[in-house]
Parts: sequence; C-alpha cells; structure tokens
Amino acid sequence: MRQSIRIKLFLTFLLTTLLVVAGMYLFMRWSLDRGFNEWVESRQHERVEDLVEALGDYYDHAGGWAPLAANKRQWIEMLVQSDNRRHRHPAHWMHQAMAGPVDRWPPDVDEDIERKRRFIPLEMRVMLLAADRSIIFGRQELLPELTLIPIEHRGQVVGYLGLLPGRADNQIGDLRFMERQTQAFAWIALLMIVLSALLALLLAYLLGRPIKRIAVAAKQLGKGIYTIRLPVESGDELGQLALDFNEMAAALEQSEQARRRWVADISHELRTPLSVLRGELEALQDGIRPMNPEAVDSLLADVMRLNRLTEDLYQLALSDQGALTYRKAMIDPLQVLQADLAALAPEFAAKQLQVELLDRRQTAANLYADADRLSQLFRNLLKNSLNYTDSGGRIVIDVSSDTDTLVIGIADSAPGVGVNDLAKLFERFYRVESSRSRNHGGAGLGLSICSNIVAAHNGSIRAQASELGGLAIVIKFPLAK
Repeated sequence: MRQSIRIKLFLTFLLTTLLVVAGMYLFMRWSLDRGFNEWVESRQHERVEDLVEALGDYYDHAGGWAPLAANKRQWIEMLVQSDNRRHRHPAHWMHQAMAGPVDRWPPDVDEDIERKRRFIPLEMRVMLLAADRSIIFGRQELLPELTLIPIEHRGQVVGYLGLLPGRADNQIGDLRFMERQTQAFAWIALLMIVLSALLALLLAYLLGRPIKRIAVAAKQLGKGIYTIRLPVESGDELGQLALDFNEMAAALEQSEQARRRWVADISHELRTPLSVLRGELEALQDGIRPMNPEAVDSLLADVMRLNRLTEDLYQLALSDQGALTYRKAMIDPLQVLQADLAALAPEFAAKQLQVELLDRRQTAANLYADADRLSQLFRNLLKNSLNYTDSGGRIVIDVSSDTDTLVIGIADSAPGVGVNDLAKLFERFYRVESSRSRNHGGAGLGLSICSNIVAAHNGSIRAQASELGGLAIVIKFPLAK
C-alpha cells in the first residue's frame, strides 16, 4: 500500500521525537537515581560519623563498654537517635530484637519484612566490637564481611564500629519523593510525546503541502496543460523547486507554441506554392492561359521555390537533430569567404551593390571547421543581404581577430530592421515583413540554419543595427590552438 509523503514525514518526525524523548527520560532517570544514591550515601556517612562520635562520648562517660553491653535497649536507642531526622519509636522488628540474645546483632527478623524493604536500614547493618575486636553487639559469622571504623578516646582506639555491606537506608519521605519525581518524569515524557505528535503533524502538513502541490502540477503538465504555475512561497529548496518547475513549464509552453507555429508555418509555406501551381495548371488545362515557354518558366519557378523550401526544411531538421555531416579540418575561413563572394559577384553587380571586404587580421587565423558548411553559412548571409538591400546600396564584410577569437561582420545598407525584430531573426519562419520575404523566395529558415551551423563550430552569432543603415550580422569563432 502506497503511503503519502505527509504520512512518511509525520512518522519520521514522530519517531525521531520519540527517540529523543526516550533518551532524555532514561538519562534524567539515571541522573536522578545516581544523584539520589550519592546523597543517601553521603547522609549515611555523616550518620556513621555521628554514631562513632556518640559511642566515643559514651565510652568517655561510662568508662568502658560494660554498661552498654548489659543494656541492649540503650544500644538500640543510640542507633535510632543517630538519625536526627527520625522522630519516632523503634520499628516493630526492633522490639522483636529485644527478645533475642543480649549480644546478638543484627537481630533475626521476618523474611517477609526483609523482602518488602528495598533498602536495609543502618541499624541492621552495624556491629560493635571492643578494642580487641571481641563482639559486644554482633554475630561471629558476619565478622569477615565487616568494614571496621575505629572508635577513639583520647587518641587511643577503644573499639570498632563494624558496617555490613548493603544499600543505604532511605526514609519513607525520600522514597515517596523519588516516586513522585518518577511519575512527574513519566507525565512530562508523555506530554512531550503528545506535543511532538502535534508538531510532527503540523510540520508534515506544512512540508507536504508544497510537495503535493508540485505532484498535482506535474500530473497536469504531463497531460499537456503547460499554463499551470506554482506559487513560490519561500526561499528554501522547496521554493527553488517551485521556481524551477515554473521555468520548466514556461519552457514547455513556449516549445509547444513554437511547435504549433512551426506546423502552421510549414503548412502555410507549402500551401502557397502548391496553390499557385494548381492555379496555373488549371488555367492551362482550361485554355485560359496558353501553353508557351513563359508558362513553363513560371511553373518551373514555382517548383524551384517549393524545392528550396523543402531543402531548407530538410537541412534545418538535420541540424536540429545534429545529423548534419561535418568534415572538419584546419582551414582559412577567409579563402572560403572570398570564393563565395566571387560566386555571387554577378548577382551583386546586377543589383548594383558595392561589396567591400576588409581583412584586419594581424596574422593568419585558422579554424578547425567544415569548409562546405562555412560556405553554406556565408552564402546564406550574403544572399540575405543581396535580397533585402536596396539597389545601389553597400555591403561591408569586416574580418578581424585576436589571440583567441575570429570575428566576421557582414553589414549592409538600408532598409534596416526594428530593434524588437533583431532578437527574433534567427527564429524559424520569422519574417520582418512576410510578403517581402516571400517575394524574395525565402521562408524564414536561412538564418535558423546559419545559427545551427555556427553553434556546431562552438561559435556565436547575433544581429544588430548596421552603421550603414541596414542590418549587421556578427559571427565569432574560437581560433584553433
């Protein structure tokens, strides 16, 4: 079963929070228990010191241990009074201890009582020994387990207080405090989990909303709805993703519009010469127009226009696909340009156009290029100037170079091109004036082919206003090293 991104984000945030809360809870419990145990041990140490001091004082006043050894009740009272926080009578099991032997300590108590207690009280873990380590209150079998603390009187050891191993005693209030703290920690952890779940739900919603919106928009885009756009609500990665999506949708929309315009332009360009051919052929068939050489020449001109259009379409399709063949070699582009100028010289002369070639190169500039494709590039540009420059005009070809780049500029005289049209000249089927281009036999594909040829040679091409009053095309090629 597929889960939504919101559920995954929610579970991720919640699981992360649960791990953090659980870790904090365990650490706080460990820290509290450790601190509490250290405090209890410190309190027990103080109580032992107080008991040792009280026993020393007793020895001083009584002159020995004999009176205490004969008075078990006093021994128990001294043990109870050593805890300054106790304000109660001895526990029930201490009363039971009075029934046992006088010197037997710790007393035997019920196993149930011992099992119910979490800690062994200090009274049940101490024994009193004389200076010679004979037992005053204690058990012979427990002597090896004792930790002996000396009792001194006037600089002399007069006895020992023996301490059996075991956990320090805790008062009921202490235990209740620990229980309350434990419960408080549990409630705090539970509250943090609930708050974390709400926060995770909110974050999952806030982060999942733009992602879900992008997914819905992507589906719309896949259905061909290229006008869809996403709101950019933040400057983070999600905002950048929405911005990139909008740019992609805009590019696809432009591509779709270009495709439709391309199909419409191709249909229009093919329909025009075919309609003319059909009209002339029907006129010949109906006898409206006589079948003579002039009629054949007119038909041939229409066929040639159609042939040029299909050839341009074919060349453009090949260049778009990168399928144009390029046989590159080290060549001098100026020689190719001079040969093309010589081939078109009669047409320039027939239109009374003055052509000037300026070679301002410092040294010979060689290109790693295809001579045939460069010739196709130059002829397209020169024919463009030939077709659209008024009779008696001027064409200047400027060739220059530096250490890395060869620059070729082809500028002609009036008429010029509007500023808004300069950037669109290399778009296929674009004409500044549709009727004028068609009258000159062009379909608006020549400059598109030129752009692809220049790109195949890692160069750049741009159109700008000419100082002569017409159009200037500037081409830059990287020089071969």
